[in-house]
Amino acid sequence: MDGIPYRARALVNFGANLAMAHGDSARGRDALGALDFFVHTDLFMNPTAEQADVVLPATSAWEAEALRVGFETSQNAQSTVQLRRPLVASRGEARSDLRIIFDLAVALGLGEQFFGGDIEAAWQHQLAPSGISLDQLRAAPEGIRLPLQTIHRKYEQRGFRTPSGVVELYSETLRKHGYPPLPTYDEPSLSPLSRPDLAARYPLILTCAKSLFFCETQHREIASLRASAPEPHVELHPETAAVRGIGAGDWVRLETPKGSVRARAKFNANLHPGVVYGQHGWWQPASELGQPGYPAFGEGSANLNLVLSQGPSDPISGSSPLRAPLCEVAQDNG
Repeated sequence: MDGIPYRARALVNFGANLAMAHGDSARGRDALGALDFFVHTDLFMNPTAEQADVVLPATSAWEAEALRVGFETSQNAQSTVQLRRPLVASRGEARSDLRIIFDLAVALGLGEQFFGGDIEAAWQHQLAPSGISLDQLRAAPEGIRLPLQTIHRKYEQRGFRTPSGVVELYSETLRKHGYPPLPTYDEPSLSPLSRPDLAARYPLILTCAKSLFFCETQHREIASLRASAPEPHVELHPETAAVRGIGAGDWVRLETPKGSVRARAKFNANLHPGVVYGQHGWWQPASELGQPGYPAFGEGSANLNLVLSQGPSDPISGSSPLRAPLCEVAQDNG
């Protein structure tokens, strides 16, 4: 939108619900709208797909073959290589993300960099150092385990991944770029201390996290999951609620300088009275339970990211202040 360092013209997006997953959702929506061409690939329509010029149907994990090298959770799991076979045929014209990428590369004249569009050739190239073939993996659907060995105290041979090779408490890299070489504390630029003018209108501090019943902005349409968390909540201390005439379970309006969203009040005596906690990701209906969806933008939205800002970002890490904005909570009589 700002054209800095240059204006992005087109985007091909695979599954990421950009409009719901990042702070300042309305600005994200407008940025997608400013593209000349936007293609979104997904299993379901969502608020991001609705911004796209073209939506491509993707296969689910059960409809496409995929190679997995290492499963990360333990040494045995990490040493496992598996070729996941499709359990059912894909529906309609759905293709896997890899198939779409390889076909698009060939169409753009980049086939040479994508093994001529041959996904199996790419997998064979990836597997070559292991000595395992695709035929072996297809004959062992449970996967093949390689004799990997965990090496402890690797730093004694190679040092640490720092410029000096040792643990660095004092960062020369940060110093050379003009930043403090040691950790320092700076008051957040939108805190009650930094902005007493805003704090008079928004006296509370908002923190947030995702609900553990769902995966980010997904799965609220699944009845077995939605039954455990049927509605969006904002948690606040009972004393904070009492001052505002809010009862447990009341619909409330959570307001920040960016706008407001709706949620149910839930009491949490473990919270500091000056802090409230919200959940992001609410938009999907659960028709099987009769639970409604919520608009991603505008009146009646429960999209927490709609009222969270992407800035001012941290000058070193670039991270957004998603857990530090000022806010107010009030009864919602609408």
